[in-house]
Amino acid sequence: MESDIFKKNVAIMAKVTEEEACILPHSDSLLPSVEVVREIIGLVKEIIFPGFFDRRQIDANIRSYHIGVNMERLQQLLGQQTELALRFGDNGHTAPAPGMSQELTLRFIDRLPEIKRLLYTDVEAIYNDDPAAHSYSEVIFCYPVMAAMIHYRTAHELLGMGIPVLPRIITELAHADTGIDIHPGARIGEYFSIDHGTGVVIGETSIIGNHCTLYQGVTLGAKNYKLEGALDKGSRGPQHKVRKADITDPFPRHPIVEDNVTIYSNSTLLGRITIGHDTVIGGNIWLTHSVPAHSRILQGKTQDLSFNGGLGI
Repeated sequence: MESDIFKKNVAIMAKVTEEEACILPHSDSLLPSVEVVREIIGLVKEIIFPGFFDRRQIDANIRSYHIGVNMERLQQLLGQQTELALRFGDNGHTAPAPGMSQELTLRFIDRLPEIKRLLYTDVEAIYNDDPAAHSYSEVIFCYPVMAAMIHYRTAHELLGMGIPVLPRIITELAHADTGIDIHPGARIGEYFSIDHGTGVVIGETSIIGNHCTLYQGVTLGAKNYKLEGALDKGSRGPQHKVRKADITDPFPRHPIVEDNVTIYSNSTLLGRITIGHDTVIGGNIWLTHSVPAHSRILQGKTQDLSFNGGLGI
């Protein structure tokens, strides 16, 4: 009896349903490896912050040797995973052009100095924004926002090169580890800081300027495109229901946050709105309209509703 039940369900589960056939990769395709992508990010961290995340202590006299070894390993692994990602993005129907994955890998390696420069501005911003931070080294080694930003800035570069799936794997690894969810398509300027970080969500088409600070629980999100006719690029009437199949390129649906903006904890900003520069948004704010520069968006003052001798009951 047990054997019959086992065989029956193996046969059922092994059968490819119509729904499954629509999403399965090509039978000859290998998928990118999440574990290898995690190793790639580890190599990026060791190259950009030598001495912090290495398996061995780095002697300053042979620093270039260790960075060179890590960069060579990075080139090998990223080239392999880029090749698989390009096939994955095309559902395995065609092979990438010869040498394309290595060309993209070398382009990424050529961007490492700029990624490093941006990350060090983030370190400075986080240290300056947090009185509890005792040193830059503590920020690099301990703060979850730095892990999230290493992943994001790496993924953002890869996405800009047209590499599919790998950028999303990278940022979702950070999301799982830190609770900070930054889409690789978001555009984030220099000196970016998130305090605490848990529950922060930054959507795909968000644009954040320089010297901006977010606190925990902040969402830069979009309205539901299925319900909001206004998000359909204005090409159809407000009653037209937007279908995901109608959307090809990312359409702007997340906030623009200009320079020197601070957004306090658990505030939610939805839609393609603009937050003017040098604005402060208080905690627990729900905002769906643009605000000018130098604004102060705060909750209404609390009211004292205490009773005197039963009056007002």
